[in-house]
Amino acid sequence: MATQLMTPTNGHSTEFTTDRATLYMLGGVALIVFGAGLVLSNPVVRRYLGQLGIGSLAETALPDLERYLKLRSM
Repeated sequence: MATQLMTPTNGHSTEFTTDRATLYMLGGVALIVFGAGLVLSNPVVRRYLGQLGIGSLAETALPDLERYLKLRSM
C-alpha cells in the first residue's frame, strides 16, 4: 500500500499522492477523536466508567510514569 502511494499514478506527482495520504490519515485521526468524544459524552458510559474506577488506575500509574521520566532524564 505504501509503495503504491509513492508511485505517480495518472500523471499526478508523488507530492500529490503523499499529501492526499496525509490528509486521509489526519482525517481518520480526527474522526476517531470525535467518535471517542461522542461516546464519552454519553451519561450512561460516563457512569459505567466511573464504576470501573478508571481514576484509581491513573493514580497508581502516575508515580511509575514520574519515576520513568526521572530515569530517562539522567
